[in-house]
Amino acid sequence: MFEPLLNHIDKFINLTDNERQLVVNYLKYREIGKKSYLLSEGDKCNAQYFVVEGCIRMFFIKENGIEQIVQFGIDNWWLADYTSFTLHTPSQFYIQAVQKSKVIILSQDNQDELLDKVPKLEKYFKRIYQRAYAALQTRQIFQSDLSGEEKYHHFASRFREFIQRIPQYMLASYLGFTPEFLSRVRAKEH
Repeated sequence: MFEPLLNHIDKFINLTDNERQLVVNYLKYREIGKKSYLLSEGDKCNAQYFVVEGCIRMFFIKENGIEQIVQFGIDNWWLADYTSFTLHTPSQFYIQAVQKSKVIILSQDNQDELLDKVPKLEKYFKRIYQRAYAALQTRQIFQSDLSGEEKYHHFASRFREFIQRIPQYMLASYLGFTPEFLSRVRAKEH
């Protein structure tokens, strides 16, 4: 059940068999149903979630009551509210399963202990955080510089698997427009 994460780690660093077992000892595995929450607004994010299978979303609710999705996680992606996780503050986000999902949970306390015991994991997490930050920067450019149609086509060309796996209204929320606008954009393709 932890093999997908161990394989992901192997892409960045090499662990001995003993180190692999040590990593497993600090992890928890959980299957969650569609619409189940891993985190709610106001709670502290005390863990990071590695998606083994399924799809998870992170969102907040705007003042007008509309959900704004800021991130999706699918197979082999990490997801957490890193502001809450790092600064120990209440989260402004919800983390919820879009579909039945399997996740590996690494609590902050366990991560701290694990990094003390297997220091080379610092390199792995450094790469993960760098990639997350790079994705955030790319998204900021993408959100500010592209038209609605361009946003959709850019996203669809880079993340085809999301188009198949998430409801249209969630994709519209992530891209920053209404489901009706997304329907019009998609209708032009056919």
